[in-house]
Amino acid sequence: MPRLVIAFTVTFLVAAGAFLLGRATMVQESTAPSTAETNESRTILYWRAPMNPLETYDNPGKSAMGMDLVPVYADDNDSTPARQVSIDPVTVQNMGVRTTLVERRDLSRIVRAAGTIEYNEESQHVVSTKVAGWIEALHVAYAGESVAKGDTLLEIYAPELVTAQEEYLLALAHHRASEESRFASMRNDAQELLTSTRQRLEYWDVPAEDIDRLATTGQVRKTAVMRAQASGVIQEIGAVLGAYVPAGMSLYQVADLSTVWVHASIREDELPWVFRGQAAIMELAYVPGRRFAGHVSYIYPYLREEARDVLVRLVFDNPGWQLKPGMYVNVHLEALARTDALVVPGDAVIRTGERTIVFVAVAPGRYEPREIQVGETGGERGRFTHVVEGLRAGESVVTSAQFMLDSDSRLQESLRQMRPVSNEPEAADTALAAPQMHHDHH
Repeated sequence: MPRLVIAFTVTFLVAAGAFLLGRATMVQESTAPSTAETNESRTILYWRAPMNPLETYDNPGKSAMGMDLVPVYADDNDSTPARQVSIDPVTVQNMGVRTTLVERRDLSRIVRAAGTIEYNEESQHVVSTKVAGWIEALHVAYAGESVAKGDTLLEIYAPELVTAQEEYLLALAHHRASEESRFASMRNDAQELLTSTRQRLEYWDVPAEDIDRLATTGQVRKTAVMRAQASGVIQEIGAVLGAYVPAGMSLYQVADLSTVWVHASIREDELPWVFRGQAAIMELAYVPGRRFAGHVSYIYPYLREEARDVLVRLVFDNPGWQLKPGMYVNVHLEALARTDALVVPGDAVIRTGERTIVFVAVAPGRYEPREIQVGETGGERGRFTHVVEGLRAGESVVTSAQFMLDSDSRLQESLRQMRPVSNEPEAADTALAAPQMHHDHH
């Protein structure tokens, strides 16, 4: 019963490769010298059908499909190690088997990603007031307006600021009067009072030039002027003309656009090629033909589960504010991750899910499946695969038709297990578990 299960399992495994192997054998037979001429000294183990390797016979003749049987020789069976695949040269040519050498080379890769331009959060700032008051003049009233550093944004009437200006003028007058005093303590007290009243104005963000103007003119201003601390655009505005403003309220949010951030999506398998400080090139459809140079500033430490990617932050200079937040861009990152790495073409690697293998050409017509450990893929379009373990430089690996070799390797191994070892009735009866497995020609 176990042989019956094995027979039908093998029949399923070899269905895809049997036809090609059969045709290759037919071509070989039609073009090569006769068996009697070239193989007189070789021992024949048995005969098989060219279209079905499981259909075997003790003597030459015709298969169930009326084709000439193919001999299987003892040296083909014994001289080939169990894990190797032995294929005649004609079949190799018909299968289109190609090989290449395992080599050492510098492994690099260009990572291409899509991204979005964002505001540089490090250059954003909020304009707020430290004293309560009423907005009496609004010089910038709309979000999206551009402002330069020092531009007046609004004027606010704050009774506390008016009182503080008056106190400063009184302290200034007292200081001037005490300068002629012969008592040092009086002069020191006057200086301390002047310094404290000036600091109070500075703590409320009154500009130094406004305090100097107050000291020179002696005129108290009813309103305090609030100015932009940096150039940029108004992102948000919370100021309304005539409104009462409590201390600490955010009136404007300003973003400096001299630099921008780009958030790009990197696949998790590309992360080994991305690092902080890496040079980046950006292109966008809004500015055709222009390439912007930047660098990777941060790699976010988590994976976005929905997209299975990682966000990478890049920084770009933005002269003339051509780069506008919200634009979609394409980013190229080029990295040299490995020097003098052992590599094979990616086409040579077979991933079964449980292991990773390549077929090594150990001799003409002989191929060995070799399990390997691999690292990153690199080169143009991921052409090369880094081999961590399992190969040596200079070995030859198969780069085409290796899936057929894999199928044939499984087939030959199964045939070794199922092949009858004698002509005794028990062996012959067991072989009949597979349809037309073993026959005698009379």
